Amino acid sequence: MSNVVLKAEDLNGYLTEEDKKNLASMNALYSRAMESYARLNKGEGNPAAEAAERNKIISLYEEMGKLMQDITSREEALKVYSFETPQIKHGEVSRLIAKLRDIRTGHDEFVYYVQRAFELLFNLAWQGEGSQKNHLIVKTPVTMPVQNYAVHKIPNVDPEIEDTVMCVMLRGALLPSMILSKEIQEYSSTGYVTPFALFKIKRDDTKMKEDMEYILDLEKSYFNLKELNGKNLVFADPMNATGGSFVTIIKYLLDQGIKPKSIKVLNVIAALKGSLQIVRAVEGVTVYTLWMDPILNDAAYILPGLGDAGDRLNGIDLPDKPRNMIQLIADYGSNMASLYRDQVRKIEETILG
Repeated sequence: MSNVVLKAEDLNGYLTEEDKKNLASMNALYSRAMESYARLNKGEGNPAAEAAERNKIISLYEEMGKLMQDITSREEALKVYSFETPQIKHGEVSRLIAKLRDIRTGHDEFVYYVQRAFELLFNLAWQGEGSQKNHLIVKTPVTMPVQNYAVHKIPNVDPEIEDTVMCVMLRGALLPSMILSKEIQEYSSTGYVTPFALFKIKRDDTKMKEDMEYILDLEKSYFNLKELNGKNLVFADPMNATGGSFVTIIKYLLDQGIKPKSIKVLNVIAALKGSLQIVRAVEGVTVYTLWMDPILNDAAYILPGLGDAGDRLNGIDLPDKPRNMIQLIADYGSNMASLYRDQVRKIEETILG
């Protein structure tokens, strides 16, 4: 069997009745916001009316935010940055997400903000064991009057990151996985470079949300089952709409007898429904998201979302000539590949053997 398929009806079946009720409430609130979007979009030139619609949208977003915070606060396995961190940090994240969403944000800026996003997610997911610290002693360029050194304390995350494997759900997840692997390397006292497991998975975008299918192509995936057993599995993806791609992969691995030490999912933006479906479907997973969006449309796209993150990171593939992993890395350019040179080597080893 070369393909593993998960159907939307199976994924939806993990939700509880309370989940469905909460999601219905969120959809109702967002529908009211869309009515204001439509009025604003008409642009009839009435400043007072436009101001009133903007105020309605602000009020509705505050209400949706409170509802999402209430829902996720009851889920130990769901960690949303703005709900887990001090208020002083929230403005930075809100501005970062706004830049990622903005239709005017070009490719280079988009990549820059995705890098920043995953650095913040790393700090959320790996905070170190208690008060334990590692010490970095660095040699500086200053040699007068003698060679200078500096000492810096960083959290001791060695116990949390040892035996970590980056599980890449191509294609938008390739660069985020490299970014996280680099962060792990930088915080490790041994310079640990994670192995990579590369999964070729896509959803059938000819279908709508209720009959969606998620297709894992095993022939075009690169991984060693033995290297995944007993390991800390990390899945990084800019977007989590339904959670279907992750659930398809992890259910396949579990069916093969893989028993992970831990499972982490890190997303820049996640839909509430997709996050709930992941934690309901997979025991022992923890989901970390920088920002949570309220709903999905009928095509299973996140609203308000930020568009196709894979296209905005990597450009659009030609339908008859999709790029493979090596070609994607080459398209990042020499500067990017050089920055993540150890990660690139690991990926090449995985693909080329």
